[in-house]
Amino acid sequence: MAGRYFEDWTLGDRITHEIRRTVTETDNLMFTLMTHNPQPLHLDVEAAKASEFGQILVNGTFTFSLMVGLSVGDTTLGTLVANLCYDKLVMPKPVFIGDTMRAETEITELKDSRSRPLAGIVTFRHELFNQRNEVVCRCLRSALVHRRQQ
Repeated sequence: MAGRYFEDWTLGDRITHEIRRTVTETDNLMFTLMTHNPQPLHLDVEAAKASEFGQILVNGTFTFSLMVGLSVGDTTLGTLVANLCYDKLVMPKPVFIGDTMRAETEITELKDSRSRPLAGIVTFRHELFNQRNEVVCRCLRSALVHRRQQ
């Protein structure tokens, strides 16, 4: 399904995104290196083993990016003007290599754009779950979305 236009959304709409993704060692390593994050918990097996986690911890910014990415096809693909804000980002559980992620989205706010009459602001509450149905990441994303052309 392509992204929805502003007027296609209703407060409280919920989407369970069908795309799932198993996090690989390569995902974590490449993302960590591309973002110049030297945190040993993401890169050093021995340091990670000595931590409370006992294994490599997946980079949190990768986890966040994956959550948003899994939602795009059902929310804003082709209808987005711009993402305006990410708010209340939390990561209540760690993500490890081999975890399989899935995402859900709920619409929490809809409002007209004062500066752009051909667009509106949609606030999405994204949640990312692991294979044990534990929430591993959650945030609010406010996006400026096109209205249908009349």
